Amino acid sequence: MDFSIECEQEVDGRWIAEVPQLPGVLCYGATAEEAMTRAEVLALRVLAERLEQSESRPVAIQISLPVAA
Repeated sequence: MDFSIECEQEVDGRWIAEVPQLPGVLCYGATAEEAMTRAEVLALRVLAERLEQSESRPVAIQISLPVAA
């Protein structure tokens, strides 16, 4: 399953990021990067919780993260 993060700036200047494929995974941040980072962390927590509660079955995954500069 592929997940995407959508991000946009609110009228008040805050950034909001969400993962549309995971209802409820929505986070705010002072910057786009902060909001997207928080959404990614929350998405991973939701997926882990689903596995722990046997709401999902484990599947092969591929994770790639950019190297910090």
